[in-house]
Amino acid sequence: MTILAFGLSCILVVIAAIHLLWALGYWWPLHDKARLARAVVGTKGIESMPGAVPTSLVTVALLFAAAWPWFPESGLRSAGLLLLALVFQARALAAYAPPWKRMSPEQPFRRLDETLYGPLCIVLGLGFMLLFGVSLT
Repeated sequence: MTILAFGLSCILVVIAAIHLLWALGYWWPLHDKARLARAVVGTKGIESMPGAVPTSLVTVALLFAAAWPWFPESGLRSAGLLLLALVFQARALAAYAPPWKRMSPEQPFRRLDETLYGPLCIVLGLGFMLLFGVSLT
């Protein structure tokens, strides 16, 4: 399970690093704020990326998620693993839910959400669920 925890943590640290770049105003990989916003936020008519504060909060949350598998065995660790699994699975389901699709219709977000973001959240959720299951034994 150490390999699984390491893999999950690596993925989340990379995603957190990208969010940190955005919080600092570096629009990677598209280098255009409006195009990037349509690719990663996707809400109707979006023309600008979210501000530094909300993007930084996402960065911190992702780093906590990346660190969580490495906390000492405890009930709190197990509860956190289950919560992370549920959060990622809920985000994965949202990618395919009609209300979410209506809220975030911009392209290329809509396509990326169904082909990349949603499936990635499924993988992360399943990974945390496996770690939770092992933490119970």
